[in-house]
Amino acid sequence: MPTQILLYYKYTQITDPEGLRKQQQELCEQLELTGRIIIAAEGINGTVQGNVEQTEEYIRSLQTVPAFQDIDFKKSQSEVAAFPKLSIKVRTEIVSAQLGGADINPARITGKYLLPSELHEWFQNGEEFYIVDMRNDYEHKVGYFENSILAPFGNFRDLPKALPALESLRDKTILTVCTGGVRCEKASGYLVNNGFNDVYQLYGGIVNYMEKYPNQNFLGKLYVFDGRVTMGFNIDAPDHLIVGKCAKCDSASDHYTDCNYIHCKGVRHFICCDNCMETGKGYCSEDCSKADAKLQSELAQV
Repeated sequence: MPTQILLYYKYTQITDPEGLRKQQQELCEQLELTGRIIIAAEGINGTVQGNVEQTEEYIRSLQTVPAFQDIDFKKSQSEVAAFPKLSIKVRTEIVSAQLGGADINPARITGKYLLPSELHEWFQNGEEFYIVDMRNDYEHKVGYFENSILAPFGNFRDLPKALPALESLRDKTILTVCTGGVRCEKASGYLVNNGFNDVYQLYGGIVNYMEKYPNQNFLGKLYVFDGRVTMGFNIDAPDHLIVGKCAKCDSASDHYTDCNYIHCKGVRHFICCDNCMETGKGYCSEDCSKADAKLQSELAQV
């Protein structure tokens, strides 16, 4: 039976994060929702899953809180259980940033919002602008906006290291993009704070654009942080592209896997095609392959 997944966030001052956590825990358990919610003094960031009735009731309940009335909920359907359980935690930030010690508060400084419809017009009209993808490198390997600048970092905290590559764009129109928009609130503000003069952020993130304009301008699938791993719209259409490449044979693939070696300390998460998985190449390195073979041999002798 299809379920509905809600993706949302809101930067707003929360005076009692622990109190809100308890309220959210009670509400989600009552509605039998699963998912992941992060609460901090700066706001809330969540993804929850349930049937349509349950998730719509969650929206109604959350919007009774004045500070949350204008939350933009991104909705998607799923045939799989994207979350095995419910996790609600209080942290110092709703998205881990720590941008070189910079205090970037979206309530004070952030990029201008650009609606998906406005971005579509920019594409259609041939406007001059530069998309900077603010996701981690393993995310954009499977999908990205055409002609976008893929920020070279493996963690959002590494954003300061990407500034040198963007120096030539200080006086250009920049559009920051990420999955649902929450990272761009800080990423766009960070660019503004560092002297970039015309910075936008895609309102609602890539997922909002993909939903309204499937297979237009965004190539491939969108990486998501739940059991689905990737999602796409109209992926059976003839013009849908697979832009990801198998880390083992370089063939087209958008299938992510974890290294088969349970004690792997390297690149655990990578793209591996079905053929390579079937032929025993589901390891991030030759070292992991050999180590696992040794481990299995030792276990067989026990």
